[in-house]
Amino acid sequence: MKLAFYSGGDEYENHNLDIECLELIDSSDPTFTFIPSSSYDGENEFREFVKQYKFFGVNRFIYFPIDVPQDKVLLSEVFSSDFIHLGGGNTYHFLKCLRQRSLIPFLTEFALGGGVLCGLSAGAILMTPNISTAGYPHFDRDENEDGIKNFKGMNLVKFEFFPHYRNSPRYDKELIKESKKASLPIFAVPDGSGILKEEDKLTLVGKVWCFHKGVKVLLNS
Repeated sequence: MKLAFYSGGDEYENHNLDIECLELIDSSDPTFTFIPSSSYDGENEFREFVKQYKFFGVNRFIYFPIDVPQDKVLLSEVFSSDFIHLGGGNTYHFLKCLRQRSLIPFLTEFALGGGVLCGLSAGAILMTPNISTAGYPHFDRDENEDGIKNFKGMNLVKFEFFPHYRNSPRYDKELIKESKKASLPIFAVPDGSGILKEEDKLTLVGKVWCFHKGVKVLLNS
């Protein structure tokens, strides 16, 4: 299994993470698929995505918005690609759309089958056992306007992912509180940092903190 968890940030902030992520891909001429959380502004995000990876010599891209009708031919091409990127946005809405299209089993099979599954912010949260981290802190959270009650994610790893982390007292207060309730460690990741998983190996790129049972630890320097 090859997974990449991006917190956020622009192409310059993520340059080192991109380099590490591309090492996971076996193909010399890979196809990259971009799945936005919503088709609203999705094309603009796709253009930025193409620009980001064209810098590294990638030339084959697929745009796959899941909240508009798509045919089975495109669906087949998406899950035959080498790299699938789940974009950022509202985590609850993204999960709702993936469930409505019954795409979570396809994404799980893709990851288990050797493709590289990458998520940024909301997309990364969806790859974990649950999406609870989308709901806090109160001053910086996704609004659950879709009324999602089942927070189950893809369960591809044994940690929770908190993107856009800022090493500050007000973030720490919320994360320490939530970590006391969570059964799994919460990895808090600033923009420009990320986590790669290849089989049983975890690689941390940039600073990553862990909050577990009320304790905060910097995992790398």
